[in-house]
Amino acid sequence: MGEQPIFTTRAHVFQIDPTTKKNWVPASKQAVTVSYFYDSTRNSYRIISVDGSKVIINSTITPNMTFTKTSQKFGQWADSRANTVFGLGFSSEQQLAKFAEKFLEVKEAAKLARDKSQEKMETSSNHSQESGRDTPSSTQASSINGTDDEKISHVGPVDALLKSENDRLKTAVEQSNTNAKKWETELQTLRESNARLVESLKESTNNVETWKKQLATCKEESNQLREKIAELEAQCDEATQEKERNAQLAERVQELESELQEKEQELENLRKQAEIIPQLMEECENITQKLQVAETKNKDLEDRIETLQADIDDNHHKQGHLRVELKKFMDVLDGKIDELHEFRQGLSKLGVDN
Repeated sequence: MGEQPIFTTRAHVFQIDPTTKKNWVPASKQAVTVSYFYDSTRNSYRIISVDGSKVIINSTITPNMTFTKTSQKFGQWADSRANTVFGLGFSSEQQLAKFAEKFLEVKEAAKLARDKSQEKMETSSNHSQESGRDTPSSTQASSINGTDDEKISHVGPVDALLKSENDRLKTAVEQSNTNAKKWETELQTLRESNARLVESLKESTNNVETWKKQLATCKEESNQLREKIAELEAQCDEATQEKERNAQLAERVQELESELQEKEQELENLRKQAEIIPQLMEECENITQKLQVAETKNKDLEDRIETLQADIDDNHHKQGHLRVELKKFMDVLDGKIDELHEFRQGLSKLGVDN
C-alpha cells in the first residue's frame, strides 16, 4: 500500500543555520502542510512537508528523537541523518500540543517496530542454530538405518532445506550487519549532534547570563532616566509657572501702557486747554485796561455813571467768575500733572523689577 498520511497540520517551517548553529532560517515563506506518514512495508514513520514542488522536510522518525517545546507556539527536533534541526511555528498552542502528542506516539510506535524486528531476528537466529544442531543427527540416523536410496531420498530435501535456511540466515545476518553499521553511524551522528547541541546549550547559557547582565544594566539606566525625567518634569513645571507669571506681568504691562496712553491723552487735552489761558489772560488785561480807561473817563462822564455802573458791576462779576474758573482749572491741571508723574514713577519701577 506504500506510505499513507496519518496526521496533518499547518505550520511555518524553519531550519537551523548550518554555519552558526544558533539562528533559525525560514524554510517556507508562509504556513505549509506538515504530515506524518506511515510506511507499512518498511514499518517506518516519516514527517514530510512540501512547499510547492520543493520538499522542505523529509525526516524519518527514530526512537532516539525528541520533540522539544521551546515556547508556547514553537517546537523543534534534531535529525542526525539530515544533519540539521527542524523547527515548527504554529498559530496556536493547541496545534503545537497535538503535534507533540503525535510525535510521541509515532516515536513509541517506531520503538516497538524496532524491538519487534530485533526479536524476529533473534528468533530466526536461534531457530537456525537449532536446525543446524538437529540436522547432523537426523542425517546420521538415516545413513545408519537406511539404504542408499533411502539416504538419497532423505538427505536431498534436508540439504535443500538447510541450504535455503542458511541462505536466509546469511541474508538476515548481512542485513543485521548492515543495520548494525547503519545504527552505529546513526549513533555516532547522534553523539555528534548531541555534542553540538550541548555546545549550543552552553553558548545559550552564556548568552543568557550576558543578557541578564545587560538587562540589569538596562534596568539601572532606565531608573536613572526615570529620575532624570522626573527632574525635567519638575523643571518644566517651574518653567510653566514662570511662563504664567510672565504672561500675567505682560498683561499687567499692557494694561499699564493702555492707562498711560489714556493719561497722555488727558494730558494732551489739558495742554490744549492750557494754551487758551494766555488768551484769557490777554482778554483779562484788555478788560483791565478798558476798566482803567473807563475809570478815567468816569471822572469826565459822571453823568453817565449810573448808566455804566451796571455794566461795570457786570464786568467785575464776570472777571471774578473767570478768575475762579481759571483757579479751578489750574488746580485740576496741577493734580493731573502730579498723577502723571506718580504713574511714570510706578511704571519705571515695574520695568526695573522685570
